Amino acid sequence: MIRYRLLAWILGVILAYAFISFTGLFTSTQVISFTVFLGIILSILLFWRLRVAFAFIGIFALLSTGLLDVTHLVEFAGLDIIIFLIGMMIVVGYLEERHFFEYLLNRIMGAARTARSSMVLLMGMAAFSAALVDEVTSILFMTALVLRLTSRLAINFIPLLILVIFATNIGSSATVVGNPVGVMIALRAGLSFAEFLRWATPISIAALLVTMLVGYTYYRKYFKLMDERLAEYRLVAAKAQPDNGGPDKLDKKALFLFLFTMSLLIGHTAIENALSLEKNTMLIAAPLIGASAALFLQGEHARELLEKRVDWWTLTFFLMFFATVGTLKYVGVTSVFGSIFANLTGGNIALAIPLLGFISGMMTAFMDNILAVAVLIPIFQELGQTGLPIYPLWWVLLFAGTLMGNMTMIGSTANIVAIGMVERQRLGHITFMEWFKIGAIVSLLTLSLALLLIYLQIPLMP
Repeated sequence: MIRYRLLAWILGVILAYAFISFTGLFTSTQVISFTVFLGIILSILLFWRLRVAFAFIGIFALLSTGLLDVTHLVEFAGLDIIIFLIGMMIVVGYLEERHFFEYLLNRIMGAARTARSSMVLLMGMAAFSAALVDEVTSILFMTALVLRLTSRLAINFIPLLILVIFATNIGSSATVVGNPVGVMIALRAGLSFAEFLRWATPISIAALLVTMLVGYTYYRKYFKLMDERLAEYRLVAAKAQPDNGGPDKLDKKALFLFLFTMSLLIGHTAIENALSLEKNTMLIAAPLIGASAALFLQGEHARELLEKRVDWWTLTFFLMFFATVGTLKYVGVTSVFGSIFANLTGGNIALAIPLLGFISGMMTAFMDNILAVAVLIPIFQELGQTGLPIYPLWWVLLFAGTLMGNMTMIGSTANIVAIGMVERQRLGHITFMEWFKIGAIVSLLTLSLALLLIYLQIPLMP
């Protein structure tokens, strides 16, 4: 199988090179850069567990052909994004080890009495926790909670888990820290935490409410059965806790670290203005001081926290992939696509919002949101040079990259993480169509709503 996939990858790269050359839209250097990029994308589809190795091959090809030098490799690698993610992973890792999120969830879930209230609480908590920390952290403990709850009730976990995953992706769009997609857009577009609260959070809440309504209607038979089981067992907060009883007391050090880090993130713009710092400087600095505090609090086990809680594999891939995307911009490939999109929209923002929104969304659904947004950011930057109002388009990209991640099982990192947890525990398997049937409905409805709300608010935007 590996041999056949490798042959398929080689053939795919050759065909990509031939097709790109045949279009006549690109120069020879642009053809090579674009082919390297597509080769990495193809490797993700065929060799998911070896994607870092193929990313290294891509960087080697760019360096050896002279399309990329060491100076630009460092410039394009997105170190600001990587540093932000390292800091937040350390902070979140410390909070997880102190059972901070489990404590909050166990206390809130005690209020669930009916299937509808359970669904609302679980989806609300998934969205809220994703907005406060990140989607991956949220889905890790939310998946564990859903599996425990459905096991106690002896019902199928799939419908409830799918809805919780949807809520996680939606909630991750509400703040700058909820998703790497938001981090990338904020740092490249110069958007603050406060701007996310003003423009993204209300739309995220509206999308969540629509998803709750659609999900409850779509799975009405499932929730009827869940009501019967809840009435029978009268599940209370103690039964929603982990098997070991869960944390009984809130760790005060963890609470302080959480409030301290979030306060810096929320107030980063005011701090930057007061200290005359460059925009978004404190957005990167805040996770670092939070991570420093977490390492001090961890004491003798600080090194283990850094080594085990930071996803070095994924961050390494991001470094290489961002450098590859940066090369696309450097040699002018993104300018070509920017011109194509500009011609399609004709400078009409009313046409640009749905067109770019759904193009970006479909790329997200079938390519993974982080990769799709990394590719699209430089193209959107080029569009800003054509005269299109770029500010509303950044929000279009944000919601295309998060809401449309719900369409397929590979559309978002949170989806893959949750499915992986289920399969590792050998609890069952979610089929593509089982996911896609409701995923397509939810993602298309919520993105359409988000694009409409963005368009209606254009007169209010800077």
